[in-house]
Amino acid sequence: MSRKIRIGLIYGGKSGEHDVSLQTALAVMKAVDFNKYEITPFYISKKGEWRSGAPLLGPAESKEVLTFSSGETAAAPPASNALAPIFGAIQTKGDVAIAANTAATMDSGLDVIFPLLHGTFGEDGTIQGLLEMANIPYVGAGVLASAVGMDKVMMKKIFAQEGLPQCVFRHFTRTEWEKNRAYHLVELETAIGYPCFVKPANLGSSVGISKARNQEELIKAVNFAFQYDRKVIIEENIDAREIEVAVLGNDEPIASVAGEIVSSNEFYDYKAKYMDGKSAMVIPADIPAEMAEQIRQLAIQAFLAVDGSGLSRVDFFLGKIDQKIYINEINTMPGFTPFSMYPLLWQETGKPYTELLDDLIRLAIERHTAKQSIQYSFDVE
Repeated sequence: MSRKIRIGLIYGGKSGEHDVSLQTALAVMKAVDFNKYEITPFYISKKGEWRSGAPLLGPAESKEVLTFSSGETAAAPPASNALAPIFGAIQTKGDVAIAANTAATMDSGLDVIFPLLHGTFGEDGTIQGLLEMANIPYVGAGVLASAVGMDKVMMKKIFAQEGLPQCVFRHFTRTEWEKNRAYHLVELETAIGYPCFVKPANLGSSVGISKARNQEELIKAVNFAFQYDRKVIIEENIDAREIEVAVLGNDEPIASVAGEIVSSNEFYDYKAKYMDGKSAMVIPADIPAEMAEQIRQLAIQAFLAVDGSGLSRVDFFLGKIDQKIYINEINTMPGFTPFSMYPLLWQETGKPYTELLDDLIRLAIERHTAKQSIQYSFDVE
């Protein structure tokens, strides 16, 4: 009998999407095929403390793990050096982790890492960079795609370079806003007008987003967005339907059927996504087949534009009046519970949740294996 694939599941994290990550991790722990895989949980607290648990041998253990990780029981493992199982023999000196044996850092005892971290410090390339340094396979986008996918300004600049259709937008930093607020207000009112949407440039799950209908609301919205990031982006308001497509793969990705989000609120904010339970998902979206295919191809184009790998969900606006398609954003680590849009889109396409997990793990290992042939250093003669 072949050995089980050993997966390190990293979840929690310091971002505002900590609780969303817990939901995703619990879903994966319950759904994974324990005949194929062995799971080692790694929880990151809201303070950034790492905790690791014993390897899980069956789905019944997952609830207990999530309980200890949320700190609700005294049986929780101490917040010590949980990085050791990932990086090998590591010693801690003050607040700095140092490798006791360089060779040991390359033999983690794990075959692949599944970082189920949403938002800052998890979806933005930071954890991906850590795993690249450790030379360990991991599920999902690499450093570049993760960083670009998190930064809405850089994302839109790349989309523009690729000729992808998108709404009018402007952006600025806190320093630029404080130095020349009057100029930016005139520029926004001239180029975009009201109503408009104001967002932190680097954040997920629709946190910090506001709709501004006049200058007073715009100023308030910008200041609110700056609570979450040093850079904000302002976008024109489009009377549109929200269409989403799931993408899966590495260099030759495939796209799912298109689905539609019908928000319970005026726009699809954090409350509508996770709290009130009233937003609806329509899968497949009720749109013409030719339009659905066009959106699917645009989703693949966006995925390749940011050098995506593993998984992504690409979101679009479809104008209610002109039927024009606008790309909104790419999400490199979308919600991944069985009731999240990404797995549901694949389920409707014919790929169930457990098969999707298998594909993501396979893709992670394939990408890592391919990278091992790359030469990163050379001798000068």
